[in-house]
Amino acid sequence: MDPITLAIYGALGKLSETVIADSYQALKAAIAQKCGVNSDVAKAIDDAEKKPESPGRKETLKEEITNAKIDNDPEVLKLANTLIEKVNELDKSGSVTKTTFQNTNVSGGMNIQAGKMDVGGDIVGGSKYVNSSERKKENPPKDK
Repeated sequence: MDPITLAIYGALGKLSETVIADSYQALKAAIAQKCGVNSDVAKAIDDAEKKPESPGRKETLKEEITNAKIDNDPEVLKLANTLIEKVNELDKSGSVTKTTFQNTNVSGGMNIQAGKMDVGGDIVGGSKYVNSSERKKENPPKDK
């Protein structure tokens, strides 16, 4: 995912934090200045704010960022990266945390509590096997 979309979606839901809101507004203002307040990318940001859980809106935002050719703009990228850093700092301080595990094997105890969890790939644990193409199966496969 491009850093601009990542920054915007990382900030949504955390805009009540002043440090996040200020950086977010700076990024939106720079995009509006470069593309126009009524541009497709500005509209895509507004739509993402209204329904951030929509995968379609995220895809539209990514597409409009690319179409507007701001995905390589140094000023916009700098603001996006600053926002990402602030979101990460806030996450470290105990706020809502999003963690991505890629190619990770976990052994020992692990307790995960989540209101919503997006999972891809295969997960084996206890008597359940979750595969990206088959949501749940009884009797997971033996060690490969």
